[in-house]
Amino acid sequence: MKNVDMNLEGTILTIKVDISKDFGPSKSGKSISIASTEGNISIPDAEEIKIGLNVYKINK
Repeated sequence: MKNVDMNLEGTILTIKVDISKDFGPSKSGKSISIASTEGNISIPDAEEIKIGLNVYKINK
């Protein structure tokens, strides 16, 4: 994962992303990656539940 922090408390999943960071442009150059799970992954302490997250901004 890049720049993603997840916390499960009971049935509430909290996801934290620092939107001030970036990991450079996408392959097409149309967007800039801010955070990613880099595919579908299991949620901590709930292995049967999966998440896939991409956070990006449009490259102007």
